[in-house]
Amino acid sequence: MTLSDGYPTETIIGLEVHVQLKTQTKLFCSCSTRFGAPPNTQVCPVCLGLPGALPVMNEHAIDLAIRAGLAIDCSIPPMTKWDRKQYFYPDLPKGYQISQFDLPICADGFLDISNEADLETPRRIGIIRAHLEEDAGKSMHDEAAGRKDSRIDLNRCGTPLLEIVSHPDLRSATEAKEYLNELKLRMTHLGISDCEMQEGSLRVDANVNLHIDVDGKKIATPIAEIKNMNSFRAVEHAIEHEVDRQYDVWEETGKTIKDEAKTTRGWDDAKGKTFLQREKEESADYRYFPDPDLLPIRIPQERVNEAKANLGEMPAKLCERLQTQYGIKLYDANVIVNQGSELIKYFETAATRSGDGKRTSSWIQQDVMRTLNENEVSIEEFTVSAEQLGDLLRRVSGGDLDNARARDVFSHLLKTSDSVEEAVKHLGIASVDSSEIEVLCRELLDANPQVIDDVKSGKQQAVGALIGQAKKKNANANPKQVRETLLRLIEQS
Repeated sequence: MTLSDGYPTETIIGLEVHVQLKTQTKLFCSCSTRFGAPPNTQVCPVCLGLPGALPVMNEHAIDLAIRAGLAIDCSIPPMTKWDRKQYFYPDLPKGYQISQFDLPICADGFLDISNEADLETPRRIGIIRAHLEEDAGKSMHDEAAGRKDSRIDLNRCGTPLLEIVSHPDLRSATEAKEYLNELKLRMTHLGISDCEMQEGSLRVDANVNLHIDVDGKKIATPIAEIKNMNSFRAVEHAIEHEVDRQYDVWEETGKTIKDEAKTTRGWDDAKGKTFLQREKEESADYRYFPDPDLLPIRIPQERVNEAKANLGEMPAKLCERLQTQYGIKLYDANVIVNQGSELIKYFETAATRSGDGKRTSSWIQQDVMRTLNENEVSIEEFTVSAEQLGDLLRRVSGGDLDNARARDVFSHLLKTSDSVEEAVKHLGIASVDSSEIEVLCRELLDANPQVIDDVKSGKQQAVGALIGQAKKKNANANPKQVRETLLRLIEQS
């Protein structure tokens, strides 16, 4: 691309994504990882780094890390180890973080995303590594009313994170957002993390610089690592701003990657701009060394093979299968898959029971998901079972119920433990056989001869008024059946 009628440029982006693993306890102690607890109530001597306290490894975190690595096509080495990463923040009580340096648990993977230039051929984004580490605490700064108070909540100390580091293969803010969406989908689909950015269980740092073509010579701008982004939209906007900022700075100063060290910049969402925080440390500054309190981990190939066998379908393959098996569109399959494994199970059970995948998909996206959102409940807590929804929609597809009466039944099922059959009886909904429908339609046509003339002159929509009259005379009359009968009788007249 070319910025401001200037030199051709290429955006170079690498992402570091911190995914909080979905464990009940922390990485090296038994403290809870539950979100929202009062400050400093989920801590112990281990995660506070008190003298004499020794870490004990959480094996579930190892299993989740292996699953995550396999989900992004990483290799899982036969041995990994723990290292101490030294740095000094107020919210890091030990003065170091237990992380992984030269032997990460996952390495050399990739993630495929849609190619903006060629939709048929995906873009492959390389993944350098994914390593386990413990989280730090949280500093909160209050500068309201002239005060400058700082408080520290150490509940997050020791929470297990998997840091996934991509190669600088991304070339636009849009690609970065798509990469994050696909990564989040895989992590949530496999139960590795809930990836709630507002709770801090997914955090993104973006490394950005430009390659500028000046008369055939490539010039690279200094790299900036952008932090403090609380949504994928913020990531996209921050990258777009940083691209413009770096080009403007280069035009003004001429400084390149050789002249200036990598910097860390924050993102101010309200102002829509990045701001300088500090020069970025290199690995030597952290003075890594093997943690003396934790043994290296050996991971037998049998354990990796077992994890791979139990991994299940990846979201892209699952979308393809749902389209083929249930006859739904790609968009609808994506919506269902994006909601997570429990809603996928709900859809498949209901669609199999109803025999109508398209109708089931439509009802789940409209009625079921709307009800879940309104009542702030999960699909596991939903009072209408997949079997009940399937039974209800089978009646709609079979012509026993129209959509309006079916929604009456659905509303009744939300409030009771009745079966579909019991709900139909309770609401007084009786199926109307074809002979009754035909008698009703003949009466309506005899009373409205103008409709017959209108339809014969090509205005089929004229029967709409008679359908409304039919519903008034018999609330259980199926509108679709009434319409078909009216048109057949008019054609025969």
